[in-house]
Amino acid sequence: MTQRSASWLDHLSLSIPVAMGYVPLGAVFGFLFMQAGAEWWMPLLASLWLYAGAAQFMMVPLIAAGASLGTLALATLVINFRHVFYGLSLLKRRPEKPWARLYQSFSLTDETYAVVTTLPESTAPERMVLLGALNQMWWVLGTMLGAALGAAAKLQFAGLDFAMTALFAVLLVEQLRAHQRLDSVAVALLAYFPLRWLWPQQSLMLSMAVVVVVAALWPSRRRGD
Repeated sequence: MTQRSASWLDHLSLSIPVAMGYVPLGAVFGFLFMQAGAEWWMPLLASLWLYAGAAQFMMVPLIAAGASLGTLALATLVINFRHVFYGLSLLKRRPEKPWARLYQSFSLTDETYAVVTTLPESTAPERMVLLGALNQMWWVLGTMLGAALGAAAKLQFAGLDFAMTALFAVLLVEQLRAHQRLDSVAVALLAYFPLRWLWPQQSLMLSMAVVVVVAALWPSRRRGD
C-alpha cells in the first residue's frame, strides 16, 4: 500500500463516524425539500453551496411559507453564528493556500470541528481541509439519496432525526477522551437545565450563549496540569 493510499484510508476512517450521521440526516433533508415541492437540483445545490445542516432544515418550511431572502439570511446567521468561535480557535492551524483557507472556513461544521480538534496540533492543515471535504461528501451523498426517494415516492422518515443526536453523543465521548475536560460538560448541564425550566422554547440557544461566554472567560489550562 502506498503512502498516499494509507493517508486516504486514515482520513476515511476519521470521517466514517460523521458519515453515519450525515448520510441519513442528509437524506431526510433531501426528502423533505422534495416533498415541499422543490426541483430535484435544489436540495443538491443547497448541500453544495450552503452546507449548514440545521439551517438547511430550517429553510425548508421558511421557503415553503414564502419567506424573504433577508429572513433566510438572518435566520441562518443566528443559527450558525457559533461557527465564528470555531474558526477563531483554529486560526493557528490554517493552510497556506487561499482557496484552502476559504474551504476550511466553509466546511467547518460542528462535527468536522469536533473531529479535527481531537487531532494533534502538529497535524497538517491540509489534512483538516481534506477531512472537511470528505464530511461534506457524505452530506451531499445523503441529500442525493433523499432527493431521489422524495421524487419517486412518499415515505416516512420518522425516527431518523435521532441519528444526529447519536452522532453528537459519539463526538462528545471522543472529545472527552482526547481532552478530558469534564468541567465543560458540567458547565453545559448547569446552564441548560435551569434555562430549560424557565424558557423551554429558547433554552438551547440561551444555554449555548452562556457556555460561549463562560468558555471565553474560563482560564486556560496549561499542558501537563
